[in-house]
Amino acid sequence: MATNLLIQRVLDYLHTTIGIPPTGCRAEEVRDLLYYLRDAFEFWRLDIYGAPVLLALDQYHHTPGTLSDLRIRLGKIRELTALPVIYAVEALTSYERKRLIEQKVAFVVPGNQLYLPDLGLDLREYFRQRPRINAEKLSPSAQAILITILLRPTWTHEWHPAETAQRLGYTPMTLSRAMRELAATGLVNTQKQGRVQVLEIPGQPREIWHQALQRLRSPVQRVAWTNGPIAGSPSTRLAGLTALASLSMLNDPRVPVQAISLSVWNALNSAVDVLPEAQIGAYEWQLWSYAPALLPGSDTVDPLSLILSLRDNSDERVQSALDELEAQLPW
Repeated sequence: MATNLLIQRVLDYLHTTIGIPPTGCRAEEVRDLLYYLRDAFEFWRLDIYGAPVLLALDQYHHTPGTLSDLRIRLGKIRELTALPVIYAVEALTSYERKRLIEQKVAFVVPGNQLYLPDLGLDLREYFRQRPRINAEKLSPSAQAILITILLRPTWTHEWHPAETAQRLGYTPMTLSRAMRELAATGLVNTQKQGRVQVLEIPGQPREIWHQALQRLRSPVQRVAWTNGPIAGSPSTRLAGLTALASLSMLNDPRVPVQAISLSVWNALNSAVDVLPEAQIGAYEWQLWSYAPALLPGSDTVDPLSLILSLRDNSDERVQSALDELEAQLPW
């Protein structure tokens, strides 16, 4: 019944937005597909501007698993049926829409958005899941504080900045400025409890993370190489593909990657033998805009900063590993 309602809403939406006749039929081309490809979707065949396409209606919303898995399955269906495939679902978060667009996956959310890259169409009406927020990026200190808040071992809706400000190395002035910046985004609220300023977080960690994504940037300022590790710097962490490999099934990169804050690097620069480019046996150093040691006691950078540092990587295996990493977060 749910898919019957969904197909009708999709057909009506396509008719309203691009003027195609609101008709379609169940697709016969999928009868010979493997069960795992047929089970997650209900398939309809449509004609768009005279071209046949396959509409894959998501019966259970994300049954295929991660968004990378979804893209791989839809690509396989397209390969086996020789038809363009459009993913149809009732609702998507802004983060999910962004990832699907980045991966060139055609999709339709009736009453919301139609994205058909093969036809050069990206029609948007309104976003049901999230209010749109100003896309201005957060400062490094505000981003580091937000990530620290989201990764607390025990989640509460209040956060006392003084508890972690000293560990992050921020002065009261920097902390106050970052708190005002976060409050201005609407992601958090500030309030006074006596003489103490407290951040109040109205949502859940995953929700805040997805809302904040368009405001967040990669912490990597630039990259440098050395002949070996840097001695005597406790603030370094495994980063990049090295960190992702330690947290997933991804293979280790040939050049080990570590992160260090740009300020610490600059302080050590005179004592470090910097190479002009990557070489066999070299170490790659990501110079971060904030300290990479947001999680105490960890050998790697925190998972959220790691995702931000690699989200523009075009390797499908990397993107799949990032999806798995986010799915493992204790939210």
